[in-house]
Amino acid sequence: MNPIHVILADDHSIVRSGLRQLLDSIDGLQVVGEAANGEALMEVLTGTPADILLLDLSMPGLSGVDLINRIRHTHPKLPVMVLSMHAEAPIVARVLRAGASGYATKDCDPGTLVAAVRRVAEGGRFIDPSLVDSVVFQVDRPESQPHDLLSPREREVLERIAAGQALGDIADELHLSPKTVSTHKMRLMQKLNLQTNADLLKYAVRHGITNG
Repeated sequence: MNPIHVILADDHSIVRSGLRQLLDSIDGLQVVGEAANGEALMEVLTGTPADILLLDLSMPGLSGVDLINRIRHTHPKLPVMVLSMHAEAPIVARVLRAGASGYATKDCDPGTLVAAVRRVAEGGRFIDPSLVDSVVFQVDRPESQPHDLLSPREREVLERIAAGQALGDIADELHLSPKTVSTHKMRLMQKLNLQTNADLLKYAVRHGITNG
């Protein structure tokens, strides 16, 4: 019986190393390629036949739903299994709508992940058991906007950045430390799949996000 060939995509080398060790230790599974970002992944996929892609949702450059959409276009027969730190039901629902066949969180136990990889590679679907109840009520809802996933504080920071305020001024206005504001900015950009300040401003203008 031929092994299931797996490609790993995660921007953290220690995570990829751990996943490779885990999967290669299981009979019938074999890691055949790795990538640390979306652009590198597309190159790996072009030259490396595989049975499943195990994909991190947040990587530098092309990532998230945009990356899944491209993979579905260029490699429509390749099952995509997302392994992410995000456990919010709206995010999971968006990923499944985009064409991923499975979703698990990075804190799932190894046995669950191995079972998920096998099921998805064989043409099935998988949702982390801890997410099923919340996700089942999301996938059939109208598509939500990425900024709907922001916390109230992240939304406040986004609105003020969009209004042209500097991070130091935002910190003073919200009675937060500059480091805390920078952390909120980092998290909101990750949730919105944005890479630069210019991307953030374009997003805010496109969606009419303003302070007040």
